[in-house]
Amino acid sequence: MREVIHIFHTNDLHSHFTYWKRSQSFIQIQRQILAGKGETSFLVDLGDHLDRSNLYTEATLGKGNIKMLNDADYDVVTIGNNEGITLSYNLLYQLYDDAKFEVVVANLYSQSEQNPQWMKPYTILTTQYGTKIAVIAATAPFDLFYKELGWDVTNPRKELVKLAFELKKQADIIVCLSHLGITEDELLAQECPIIDVIFGSHTHHVFEKGKVENNVLLTGGGKFGQYTGQLTMEFDHVSRKLVEKSDQLYENALLPTVEEEEQWLSNLQKEAKAIMEKPIFTLTKPYNKEWFHRSQLSDLFAECMYDYTEADCIMFNAGIFVEPLRKGLISTYDIHKIFPHPINICVVQITGNELKEIFTQSENEEWPRLELKGLGFRGVIFGKILNYGIEMTKQRELYINGELMVPDRIYRLATLDLFTFGYFFPSFKYAKKQYMLPEFIRDVFKNYCMKKFQ
Repeated sequence: MREVIHIFHTNDLHSHFTYWKRSQSFIQIQRQILAGKGETSFLVDLGDHLDRSNLYTEATLGKGNIKMLNDADYDVVTIGNNEGITLSYNLLYQLYDDAKFEVVVANLYSQSEQNPQWMKPYTILTTQYGTKIAVIAATAPFDLFYKELGWDVTNPRKELVKLAFELKKQADIIVCLSHLGITEDELLAQECPIIDVIFGSHTHHVFEKGKVENNVLLTGGGKFGQYTGQLTMEFDHVSRKLVEKSDQLYENALLPTVEEEEQWLSNLQKEAKAIMEKPIFTLTKPYNKEWFHRSQLSDLFAECMYDYTEADCIMFNAGIFVEPLRKGLISTYDIHKIFPHPINICVVQITGNELKEIFTQSENEEWPRLELKGLGFRGVIFGKILNYGIEMTKQRELYINGELMVPDRIYRLATLDLFTFGYFFPSFKYAKKQYMLPEFIRDVFKNYCMKKFQ
């Protein structure tokens, strides 16, 4: 007998709910059809379902996302970095308390207590014909962030390989929910071919029909709700082997619309606004934003960063201000519209000579109009890099707060975490730094303004 098994999969939604209702309607209808044919199906999500740039997710602190997953009858999910490092320790610890599905992640551990009850290293799904599918999962190891938040994150590949070999004795099929990215997925496939399927995410890659690596099927479903994936497997009960496996992506924008779709999306916004619109301080004048030079808003934000970090100097890009700060009553909703980014402040320790090099690099004329996507940035364009407390004379002499820079002195530069990942300033990746967690820049700005203007 050959049994046909299906696993529908979603990944990296990042709270882009535009096609959520039609995707889930499609999955539900397909699962009903398959059940009528006697074929078992499951539904999994690979993490980064939530993104706090979305107002509804921010207002509910991710609990609304969990309700969506519950309502859609998911079977298993894993967590991405947006679940893992954009919430405080307590918020993540309690995030899945009401989940009706299994949450699997093998490489995350609390530093101070037992892991939450919902966090499991693996689970085993059983089809109606008794076939056992072991589901293992791991999340991207953002070590410094997790450590600062009270978690230890271990080597994901090591954990997954160990689990795969242990579970091979009790499961017929092994699948992995990976929030690690395509390179790690390929390395895992090379190292551990006893895994049958690696569901891929994190790097937002797209494999329309899957990709076979060392006889392991890899999937990739893009980002932002672009695709719904369907894995189909055939298991031979005589040989006790998986004899066929294939994957198919469906473009969600092309799926049939759902009648209540627009109203549902509108209701999410209304619910979020109702939670976030309570006034928190009052302004007697507006603060304008500019993307290509300093502004009233950038000056206020620099003032806020100095207060928060007590750093020697400040650096950030002007594109982080998505909207200006208007006059009148200001709410959490208004602050979120200005700073939708899940970005933290980081204090970097560098020498005077290194700071001079960084300042020179920050003058890159191509960066201001860059349409940046990722690294936590949720704005339109990158904008000019603004430096506060740092000036360079025509003679190329660098001054820090009016004093001539000392080449080997260590200075504390307060900046945004997106600059520390090596994309813009490679030297930051290896510098000594402190991530100021768990507050986002909007939280820091809000708290400062409440103190300043109340």
